[in-house]
Amino acid sequence: MKKFILIFYLIANFCGCQNTTRKQIDFNKTSQEMSKKTKIKKIIKTEAEWKVLLNEDEYRILREKGTEAPHTGIYNLHFENGTYNCAGCNSALFESSAKFDSNCGWPSFDKSIDGKISYSIDKSFGMLRTEIICRSCDGHLGHIFNDGPTQTGMRYCVNSLSLDFKKEKN
Repeated sequence: MKKFILIFYLIANFCGCQNTTRKQIDFNKTSQEMSKKTKIKKIIKTEAEWKVLLNEDEYRILREKGTEAPHTGIYNLHFENGTYNCAGCNSALFESSAKFDSNCGWPSFDKSIDGKISYSIDKSFGMLRTEIICRSCDGHLGHIFNDGPTQTGMRYCVNSLSLDFKKEKN
């Protein structure tokens, strides 16, 4: 299992899930400013309650900051109109119009819905990254990088298992 995890993180780095050529993103000030502007109803549950609510893989990602293997998530190449919500608390996080194919193996978005995500420095596995977290339930979603191909320049790299999709009604 340890070999699998090591190989997985080496592949993740090779696929561009660590940005070493650009300046590290600093969202601390932005997160604090958003917290003052946007009221978010916090979802507070015990770990036992989360274990009942989430399946084993969702729990590992959302509560233990895990990662799914690249190119395995159901939303990686999913392009329908609608909203991507947090799998833990159903908070709307991303609009489908912000989704693009980054070829990194995980769903990618160039922006989030205002005030729905918080940011934290992640120094795990010898990397320096910016973690993205659901502001409502503090669920781990993935990471953000400043190498996106759109006008925002951002690439929110998100685990499919941390998301639910709500199709837009016609």
